[in-house]
Amino acid sequence: MLGFCILAPLGDAIVKLLGETVPLLEILTIRFLIQAVLLAVLVAVTGRSWHMTRRVFWLAWLRAFLHIAGIAAVFVSLRYLPIAEAIAIAYVMPFLMLLLGRFVLHEHIGPRRAWACAVGFVGTMLVVQPTFVDVGWPALIPLLVAVIFSAFMLVTRQIARETDPVSLQAVNGVMASIVLVPLSLMIGGSDDPMLHYVVLLPRELYLLAAIGLTGTAAHLLMTWSLRFAPSATLAPMQYLEIPVATLVGWVIFSDLPNGLAAIGICVTMAAGLYIVMHERSMARSMPPEQP
Repeated sequence: MLGFCILAPLGDAIVKLLGETVPLLEILTIRFLIQAVLLAVLVAVTGRSWHMTRRVFWLAWLRAFLHIAGIAAVFVSLRYLPIAEAIAIAYVMPFLMLLLGRFVLHEHIGPRRAWACAVGFVGTMLVVQPTFVDVGWPALIPLLVAVIFSAFMLVTRQIARETDPVSLQAVNGVMASIVLVPLSLMIGGSDDPMLHYVVLLPRELYLLAAIGLTGTAAHLLMTWSLRFAPSATLAPMQYLEIPVATLVGWVIFSDLPNGLAAIGICVTMAAGLYIVMHERSMARSMPPEQP
C-alpha cells in the first residue's frame, strides 16, 4: 500500500501536466490499453491463469466499470485543483472503507484503528481547507472519487483472495479497454474538449506511456495489499498518499500548502505511521502458526 501511495501521486502529476493538451477520453483509453498489454504479456510469460469463476468474472466487470469511473473522476478533478488538495478531499475514502469493512465484510476494526482513521480524517480536513467559493463545483469531484474507489476497493477485497493479482489487473485492463476503445471510436470525433481525439506530440506520447506504467504498477500493488491484509488495516495507511502528493505538487507545480495545511499533513502522517507500527506490534505478539 505504501508503494501505491508513492506511485499514484506521480501518475496524477503526469495527468495534470497533460490535462490542458490531451482530452480525457484519449488519456483514459491509452492508460488502460497499456495496462492490458503489459499485464497480458506478464501473465503469458509467467504462466498465470486467466480462469475465473462466474462470480469473480461478473465482479471483475463491476470492478472495471468502477475503475474507469474513478480514474476519470480523478483526471477531471486534477484539471481544476492542486494535486494535494484533490487527494486530500478524496481521503474521506479510508473512512468510508472502514465503515464498509465493518458493516459489509464484518471485519473487526478495534478502537485503535478507529481512532487512527478519525485522527487522519481530521488531518485531512486541515489540509483541505475547503474554499468552495473560490473553486466552485470541481471541489465536489474528489468526494465522488472517494465514493467510487471505496466501492472499487470493496469489490477488490471480495475477489482478491480468489484470483492472482497480476491476472486480476490484466483482466481489469482488458475489460476496461473493451469498453473504452469502441467508445473512443464512436465519439472520438466529438467537439467536446474532453472527448475528441488529438494528434499526439512525442513528449505527450512519453508522458502517456508513463501514466500507463505508473497506474498499472500502483493498482497492482494496491491489489496485492488487499489480498494480504484487511481493509481496516490498510485504510489508515492510505493517508500517507497526501504528504507524497504535497511533495510532488511542490516539486513539479510549486504548489506549497500553508501553515495549517502543513500541520494537517503531519497529523495525517502520524496517524498512518501509528497504525503501521501497531499492526507490526500485533503481528509480532501473535504465536507462530503450527505446521
